[in-house]
Amino acid sequence: MNIFRNLIGKVWQDPNATEVVKISTGQLHLVRPENVRSSRECIYNDAMATIRRVPSVEHNFQLVITRVYEEGDQELLEDEEETDEERVFLISEELEFRTGQTEGEPTLLWRDLQGDVDEFYEFVASGTNAPTKAFFETCMYRAMYERKYKKSADNVRDDDLAEFMWRPPATNGKKGKAAAKKVSAKDGTRSAQSPASPSSGALDSSLEVIIDEKAELFLWDRDEGFFVREAAVSAKIVQRKGANFSFFLTATSQEGQVLAHRITSQMMQRWSPATWSLTWNNVNEGGNQSSWCLRFESHESFEDFRAEFTKRAWEGLNLTSWDKVKGDERAYVLNANVEDVEMAVETDEDEEEAVLDELGDEDEDEEEEEEGTGQPAGPKEGRNSQLTVGYKGDRSYVVRGDKIGVFRHKPDEVEYVASIANITDMKGKKFDPKNVMLHQQDSKMVVMNAGAPNSLFHLDLERAKIVEEWKIHDDITVDHVAPNTKFSQTTHEQTLVGASHNALFRIDPRMSGNKLVDSQYKQYASKNKFSGVTTTASGKLAVASEKGDVRLYDTVGKIAKTALMPLGDPIIGIDVSADGRWIVATTKTYLLLVDVLIGQGKYAGSLGFDRSFPADAKPIPKRLQLRPEHVAYMNHNISLTPARFNVGEGQEENAIVTSTGQYIIAWDFAKVKKGQMDKYEIKKYEDLVVQDSFRFGDDKEIIVALQNNVLSVNKKSLRKPTRTSLAPGRRNTRSHSGIVNAPY
Repeated sequence: MNIFRNLIGKVWQDPNATEVVKISTGQLHLVRPENVRSSRECIYNDAMATIRRVPSVEHNFQLVITRVYEEGDQELLEDEEETDEERVFLISEELEFRTGQTEGEPTLLWRDLQGDVDEFYEFVASGTNAPTKAFFETCMYRAMYERKYKKSADNVRDDDLAEFMWRPPATNGKKGKAAAKKVSAKDGTRSAQSPASPSSGALDSSLEVIIDEKAELFLWDRDEGFFVREAAVSAKIVQRKGANFSFFLTATSQEGQVLAHRITSQMMQRWSPATWSLTWNNVNEGGNQSSWCLRFESHESFEDFRAEFTKRAWEGLNLTSWDKVKGDERAYVLNANVEDVEMAVETDEDEEEAVLDELGDEDEDEEEEEEGTGQPAGPKEGRNSQLTVGYKGDRSYVVRGDKIGVFRHKPDEVEYVASIANITDMKGKKFDPKNVMLHQQDSKMVVMNAGAPNSLFHLDLERAKIVEEWKIHDDITVDHVAPNTKFSQTTHEQTLVGASHNALFRIDPRMSGNKLVDSQYKQYASKNKFSGVTTTASGKLAVASEKGDVRLYDTVGKIAKTALMPLGDPIIGIDVSADGRWIVATTKTYLLLVDVLIGQGKYAGSLGFDRSFPADAKPIPKRLQLRPEHVAYMNHNISLTPARFNVGEGQEENAIVTSTGQYIIAWDFAKVKKGQMDKYEIKKYEDLVVQDSFRFGDDKEIIVALQNNVLSVNKKSLRKPTRTSLAPGRRNTRSHSGIVNAPY
């Protein structure tokens, strides 16, 4: 596959190219080996196959088969209510993609996830030469690699792609039914692979039912702005026999199975004890979001279903039996998944705000245009990847490839000043900064280099060049850094806190030789997969991990005073309030907010940084996440950036800011502390948001780094999430046949 590397570099690395590769001629067939009457059905006699990027969802691609019309044919279909013009498949390992030959013509084959296990699609690429077929195949494997590992395939080796090459099973297993009834391909909406039973409603003998409760099923209507009742159903959690830790939520009406959704964190489930309801999201193969709600008949059935769902979700994330969880840890997990949020019903206030938003769209667009133009956006090569906001000066810095753009803060805007170009190590070798952090009153910048994982680099901002390499240790990498205290960047403090995947240590650049302070070093024998570290105003430390746990330390070099057990989702970022009471940890789809004030026992009134919590009184984290119906309007997979409190000496935290895709999101922290977990506001941009952060000492001005621009936005310009503010211009998007997986 190395022969394609230059060609891939041209088509794959261009983020603005929607289509990656295309085969222009072919035919699409649906093959059913066990169907005697019709084992091979022609879907499109003339078609083309394309690998397409999923808009606004990084590292996701679609295989798109589009019908090709001869001249004059399409006009004949214009009056038809619905036409089958395109079939869309999310590229993943589950497709079991491979290539072959039919009557001497090259073919592309992949599983029909809505059919029996032996049913598959076949695209006959008539007239396509072998190199073109091989190039298309390589791009399919690269797309699978990016989706699985959530990172670019630019530097992937051929050996790394071998795992995605389909191999026939050694033995034939039992045949099972696929998820759902086929729906209109025009909408490109299909449910994910799932263990659906036949439309008669008969239970698949390969399924084990864990719980079965009566409920009403609702679907969010995007146009009307409220949940619409679909049917009275039997809500179940099921598992395939022999398939460990793989669970599905199903709903069956009198006419048959309505839906079957795999239980994952991407569901973004919310539980409301007040209405005995569960709301969640589902993403189909076309990448489209739909929002669902189950309302149970009694509080008892609601609690039973919630408990079983939470257990199975935890097992699926941790790949460990719930029976192995200790009693106090069970309570921690179960209580962390309760959100007392009622089902949304559009009110007059919502309608009024939506109208105001719509009337304000023109002014808002003009304001954004002014923010985004009139000033250079920085270096033109590459894309922005990281933002750091100054503490002492009026500057923000944005990493873009091997350059760092410098921006000056002005009233209600930022102005491009200059670029620090050609970042090089001490041997003159260029590199792209992996992570950066301002240091010593913004006179220095600490830079990480992926090519030198055991070192940090000192970038002198006045001289605009790297002047020192700080070797940490020969055998210990530095994966994360944090200031000595929350506000030490406003001082001349020289020491730092560093973390590797399993160690926490102090860094002192003044030391000769290695900069790691041996007396302030704590290493764990196991691989803890530390993913972030943050400090309080007094220098206490909170450390998060990819396993989902959080450890609290009173100082570097000692064991943790408190260890908060993982819910299972990897933590990608962590922040702490200046006084150390509140911690916000970011996962891909939600935030965890933890109050670490000890409320009872011998050490009541102390913080978890200083004393351990009583075994029966550990803090219960609260989940901050977007409402499923809002995500349905946004219509993209949520992938949050590390959340941050507003920060300033002597200033109380009153907001939490993060972003996903084209949206920046700010929670009202004062309301959140009162239990109003869904009090957030949103602003949408045309470009993807890379990172956002409050300006130091300011709880209103947010600095936003887009992929190709840097802006300043006042928090007042964020809007309450409504159909208008989340999806301006979206109209008539609801298609019952395209969203509801129902046999009726």
